[in-house]
Amino acid sequence: MDARRLPANRGAFWLLGGFALFRRNPPLLTLLTFTYLLLVVVINLIPAIGPFLLPLILPLLTVILGNGCRSIERKGAYSPQDLLADVPQRQQAIVHLGGLHLLASAMMVLLSAVLGLDLTLSENLSNEQLQDLAADLGMFLVLSIPLLMAFWFAPLLTLWDKVPATKSVFFSFVASWRNWRAFAMYSLAIAIVGIMLPGLILVIASLLSAALVTVASVVLRMMMMFVLAPSLVASMYLSYRDVFQTTTPELDVTPSETPPSA
Repeated sequence: MDARRLPANRGAFWLLGGFALFRRNPPLLTLLTFTYLLLVVVINLIPAIGPFLLPLILPLLTVILGNGCRSIERKGAYSPQDLLADVPQRQQAIVHLGGLHLLASAMMVLLSAVLGLDLTLSENLSNEQLQDLAADLGMFLVLSIPLLMAFWFAPLLTLWDKVPATKSVFFSFVASWRNWRAFAMYSLAIAIVGIMLPGLILVIASLLSAALVTVASVVLRMMMMFVLAPSLVASMYLSYRDVFQTTTPELDVTPSETPPSA
C-alpha cells in the first residue's frame, strides 16, 4: 500500500477542502455529522457496556461518514444505500478492526491508570486541581497520538482498499508518520480556526460592548456546530483521499504535492 508523502502546507488545505466539500451540500453533511455525534453520545451513555461498545463500533461509524462524504463529493448528495456501500461485504473485517480499536483503547486506559492520570472533571475544583487536571489531559492527549495515527486511515483502508484489519492499522500508522508535518499543520489550522480566531473575536467584542460579547458568543457557537464540525468531518475524508488516492479537480484547493513514493 503506497502512501504519498505530502508537504506540510497540504495539511492546512485539508480544512479548506473540507469547507469546500461542506458547501456542496451543507444540510446533508451537517445531518450526517450530527447523527454521528449523537450516536457517539448515546452509545457512550449506555450503562456498563457503553464505554466498551463505543470503541468497537467507531470504525463502522467512520466508514459511514466516509461513504457519505464520498457520495457528496461525487454527486452532491447521498442515499441510505450510499452510506452502507461495501459495508456488508467487509463487515467481518470492520468488526475485526473494531476489536483492535477496543483493545488499543483498553490499553490506553490501563496506561493512564498506571501513570496515575486523573481525568475526572468535577465541580468546585481549586486552581491547583484545575492545573493538575489540565496537565493530566495534556499527557493523555500526547499518549493518544499513536492511537490516532494507527486508526486515522484504517477504517477507510479496510472498507475501500480491502486491506485486512491488522494491516490497515499498520499502514495507517506508517502513512500518518510519513505525513506528520501535514498533520501538524492540519492541527494548527484547526486550532487557529476553532480556538484562536474565536477567542480573538470575543476579546475584541468585550472591548466594545457586553451585549456584543453575548451575540458574538452565540454566533460563534452556531458557526462551530453547523460549519466547522461538518467541515472537519469532510477534511478527515479528504486527508485519506489525498494521501492514498488521486485528488478530485473540483475540490483541489491544495498546492501541488510531491510525487507518490513507495
